[in-house]
Amino acid sequence: MMDKETLVISCKFYKSGSCTRPSYSKFCRTGQEEPVCIDYITHTDFSYSEFVQNYLLPNYPCILSPSFTEGWLSRCQWVTKDGSPDLEALAQRFREAIVPVANCDIKQYNANPKEHIPLKKYISYWKDYSQSECTSPRDCLYLKDWHMHRAFPDHGLYATPIFFSSDWLNEYWDSIEVDDYRFVYMGPKGSWTPFHADVFHSYSWSANICGRKKWLLFPPGQEDFLRDCHGNLVYDVTATSLQNHEQYPHYSKCCFPIEVNQEAGEIIFIPSGWHHQVYNLEDTISINHNWLNGYNVAFMWNFLQKELRLVQQEISEWKETMDNWHDHCQVIMKSCSGIDYKELYYFLKTVAENRIHFLEGTSEDLSSSVRAVPPSLSILGPWQAVFDLNRVADVLSSLIENEEFKQLDIEEFCPQPTCLLESIKEAKDAVL
Repeated sequence: MMDKETLVISCKFYKSGSCTRPSYSKFCRTGQEEPVCIDYITHTDFSYSEFVQNYLLPNYPCILSPSFTEGWLSRCQWVTKDGSPDLEALAQRFREAIVPVANCDIKQYNANPKEHIPLKKYISYWKDYSQSECTSPRDCLYLKDWHMHRAFPDHGLYATPIFFSSDWLNEYWDSIEVDDYRFVYMGPKGSWTPFHADVFHSYSWSANICGRKKWLLFPPGQEDFLRDCHGNLVYDVTATSLQNHEQYPHYSKCCFPIEVNQEAGEIIFIPSGWHHQVYNLEDTISINHNWLNGYNVAFMWNFLQKELRLVQQEISEWKETMDNWHDHCQVIMKSCSGIDYKELYYFLKTVAENRIHFLEGTSEDLSSSVRAVPPSLSILGPWQAVFDLNRVADVLSSLIENEEFKQLDIEEFCPQPTCLLESIKEAKDAVL
């Protein structure tokens, strides 16, 4: 649960502007210094308040020990006695499920091409691939981004740790029943994910159910040194082409990656805007969530503003001749990033109204709730709801003043953005 002290500390952090000046110097090794390590949390009584202050506020990564996943059914039902993926059990339970599979040996733009096949077909491939010493005429295939939670919502195979439970991203997409950002990954030794940052510059957490991964992490800002002369982000941060100064003119300024080996049962927390590349060191299954909340919603808002500027630059020559140019920019941005300014508003609206309703059903002493909208707030409590409303109000105020947002047909929004902002203020005042 969030206590009042954590609320005060968090609000002061954002009011002081500390969030706009994050320091990642402790993670940047440029010479022969000792390799950088990220924090390792071993004790399960580590508090939510400690996690907020040590990792969410400064936007720092960490690893949680296997004790945090010890009771998960997936760590029993999906794993053999020798610690390998139990392919037979997976095939038996999910055999007819259709899953997305990426070809790790083919580059398509800055990712891998995907196909959708039955899980039983992928399991058959995986067995053959492993028995053939990791070779196959079909190349190295990696089951990625499988929405297992959405397809089997009553699975009971894992539980989101409290540190990651304030999850506006999945709260919103669950409410409109369109999508979610909860995934299962599974693949053989050698499967990998190219260099990237997570969707909307969200957080992610990734738990190894079995197997081992190697992560190469770069703090925010370092990705600018990993772009080619055309501004394109490198596909593989281990590629020798990075040494070509003409092709990658700024690479020499980049720090060394933080190398993290994640063991079975461990959970890694990847903060907003941290670019990374990931390898499976052996046959591995992991559960991954992307998530947003009050501690990184400003990262999302800044990312979207930057994305829109890039779109506008690309089609600037048609600004004077194209009808509804601003609307076209929003459509293109949504096709590239997955969201536009209109949906951002309704995202903030959903989060705000859920918390207003929650606080309206909260007892006078703020110690318990008679409502559970969303369920995470019954765990984190009313001070979390107040903090969330503070952060929604900050971003919403910036959105209302944004010149590109003003180009939209705001009259059709319900409620009007200024009315929503007033409702947030009234809800906070009633509590405080």
